[in-house]
Amino acid sequence: MGRKKFDGAWECINGGLHLRCCGNLSPESHYPSMTTYPKGTSSSMGEGSEVAITVVFCVMGMTCAACAGSVEKAIKRLPGIREAVVDVLNDKAQVLYLPTIVNEESIRDAIEDAGFEAKSMEDDSSNNTSFQICRVHIGGMTCTSCSSNVQSVLQSLRGVQIAQVALATEEAEIRYDPKIISYTQLMETISNTGFNPILISKGEHISKIELKIDGIKNEQSMYIIEQSLRTLQGVETIETYLDINKIVLTYKPYMTGPRTFIELIESSGSGCFRATIFPNDGGRKAHKQEEINRYFKLLIWSLVFTVPVFLTSMVLMYIPGVKNVLEVKIVNMLNIGLLIRWEFSTPVQFVIGRRFYVGAYKALSKGYANMDLLIALGTNAAYFYSVYVVGRATFSSHFEGSDFFETSSMLISFILLGKYLEVLAKGKTSQAIAKLMDLTPDTATLLTLDDDKGNVLGEREIDSRLIQKNDVIKVVPGTKVASDGFVVWGQSHVNESMITGEAKPVAKMKGDMVIGGTVNENGVLHVKVTRIGSETALSQIVRLVESAQMAKAPVQKYADQISKYFVPIVIVLSLSTWISWFVAGKLHSYPKSWIPSSMNSFELALQFGISVMVIACPCALGLATPTAVMVGTGVGATQGVLIKGGQALESAHKVNCIVFDKTGTLTIGKPVVVTTKLFKNMPVKDFYELVAAAEARLLLLLIFFY
Repeated sequence: MGRKKFDGAWECINGGLHLRCCGNLSPESHYPSMTTYPKGTSSSMGEGSEVAITVVFCVMGMTCAACAGSVEKAIKRLPGIREAVVDVLNDKAQVLYLPTIVNEESIRDAIEDAGFEAKSMEDDSSNNTSFQICRVHIGGMTCTSCSSNVQSVLQSLRGVQIAQVALATEEAEIRYDPKIISYTQLMETISNTGFNPILISKGEHISKIELKIDGIKNEQSMYIIEQSLRTLQGVETIETYLDINKIVLTYKPYMTGPRTFIELIESSGSGCFRATIFPNDGGRKAHKQEEINRYFKLLIWSLVFTVPVFLTSMVLMYIPGVKNVLEVKIVNMLNIGLLIRWEFSTPVQFVIGRRFYVGAYKALSKGYANMDLLIALGTNAAYFYSVYVVGRATFSSHFEGSDFFETSSMLISFILLGKYLEVLAKGKTSQAIAKLMDLTPDTATLLTLDDDKGNVLGEREIDSRLIQKNDVIKVVPGTKVASDGFVVWGQSHVNESMITGEAKPVAKMKGDMVIGGTVNENGVLHVKVTRIGSETALSQIVRLVESAQMAKAPVQKYADQISKYFVPIVIVLSLSTWISWFVAGKLHSYPKSWIPSSMNSFELALQFGISVMVIACPCALGLATPTAVMVGTGVGATQGVLIKGGQALESAHKVNCIVFDKTGTLTIGKPVVVTTKLFKNMPVKDFYELVAAAEARLLLLLIFFY
């Protein structure tokens, strides 16, 4: 039986399942950026020159946002606590406290009194804080053998603490020590394994931006811009692409930002340069669409060549007039139908099916077998035996054999159809995260203030991606808050249902926190931005969903273990099937009536062997669970329910009780008529007309008296 806590979120009891609904959620406490406070920081919040100290606790037992809120409240009740930030994702609590008033033991006791286990990480905090998380998109993975191989290679690298590779999302999350190994070495390792890595992010406190520069004439122009950007504090790396006039920067968002980059670029070179955020920044949505289009084109071209092969072998042979044409002999026993099938199946096998050869070669060169190897072996066995039939028919006047050209080409077409449906499903599922990210507005109104009294000197509309820390933005009624911050001027009501689940607007005044993506209902607010980019509450929610999709369910771990040995076993079984049926045919162990008139015992045995090899591919075994977790967590997020990984979904069938802390998590605050029951025999349409007339009359009376 799980811990029963109902402090701001609801928890499902029984079976260890914890689903955190977006109800009463405090983003400041439950989705922190875990800002590191240096030891010995001088406190500016009273007590004169009192020095505050930072300690980091490892808190075990937190399962949802309610738990994190309980821990934070328990810590903040203690005297001498300056700040407490709880990260439920990483099981950490970071506390800034005054050592003359409270000590670590008291803080630990407060956490344990709240029902959790706490352990100080002060002794090895340098080691823990030195680790960074790198997220990489990996292209070219086709089955669990590929993802398992990449994960084992990354895990074996010195400096890598843990590596997770998810086949469904085609992403890797690597926790590494940048002092020992760099992210470029991680990318090279993945590339050497035979896959295509694309960096998404290289650290929790490192942001990435792509800028398009207009006005560049030569390499000297790009060099001037690059050297100007390197003078800025907080810039980590700069990559230039002269052919497309693009610059990619990684930077520390609490020190600088994209608006500073653009202003610096446009002030360089006598003002002849213009910089904008590069289209499709992030690239994942464009990459998904590109992958869908690529598989669709491959499928269409495969069908163009496969359909004639299928018709000449399965349909047209039963039409008397056409059959006679197809059986016209060209050379010896080589007829027109056989030649057509050979010509049309060859492009499918070697041009459209080239990706299977490439994937199989990469896998074999790295010492493992994957799904591409099964497909390549099965289709090649069918194709080259058919080529053998063509050769025998060409040089023999008595040979009669059946070809398998339709088998090889149709198998490739069916597999491409499956891959197209797979990437299409993944693309639709990833839209759940895209919808969450789209909650933030595209533009924001930036205010310019004087340094003395804070009076507004001017305002201008900017791209919301150009907002930087400590900016003051204006939020008018009916618009969304562009980023997390606190109110410095104005009063209003803000609809925070997208975060808290409560439909009732929350009153906001000077000093109150507001959340990016929430809707301002009535008054004008001036908000000072405190969190941007990956630090915002909305970004942390997206990160939680992505982490849940990356996490492997317990049943998936068993599937991955089986998949490692599945391909070699299938190959052995396929060869055994072929040899067994061939030997049985030679020994006449089964009736001759089992052999079709167009085949012999060798061809029958070969067909059985190919069937075992191709049908038993491990794609369903490896993709079923991660795809289900990906769909479940994605759809749940769009409905306001954040599911913490596949383990929760796997345990869902054990739930027999769900407890909600308040009705606000279930309602939308707007009563609606859900059903109508008449106690008089009259048409429902007439009843609705009377109700509408009464409502309109009542509205007119209210307007008149008002």
